[in-house]
Amino acid sequence: MKVSELAKKLEVAPDTVRFYTRIGLIKPVIDETNGYKHYDRKEQGRLRFILSARHLGFTVKDIKRILQESDQNKNSCPLVRKLIEEKLKETELQFKEAQALRGRMQKAIEDWKDKPEQEPSSEMVCHLIEGFSFFHGKELWDE
Repeated sequence: MKVSELAKKLEVAPDTVRFYTRIGLIKPVIDETNGYKHYDRKEQGRLRFILSARHLGFTVKDIKRILQESDQNKNSCPLVRKLIEEKLKETELQFKEAQALRGRMQKAIEDWKDKPEQEPSSEMVCHLIEGFSFFHGKELWDE
């Protein structure tokens, strides 16, 4: 199967197939007569695995580690479980940070709804943001 055929079959851009080929995660057979790359069933399965792993949040580095385990005939499932647990912890933290940011944004909108517009000055860019500082009223130059 050629690049374009594999891309169509897995509903990805041909550049996606080329990228994973270029970084060595999938390895096509190259036809010496015309230079075309052909992907056999094994490489098709690897790409399907890669796409599924990316959909679950695994990085290219993670996927390389998992594939190396598999290529050495080692059970990669313990590594996958460990990595997904780490990813979930990271995601939970990012989610909490995003919720906190959302709360600050909502508070800013509420605080700013009745404040007038002001032109910038030599000491101020936008009074809305500067009045909503995380410095909690401290002057930048205070020590």
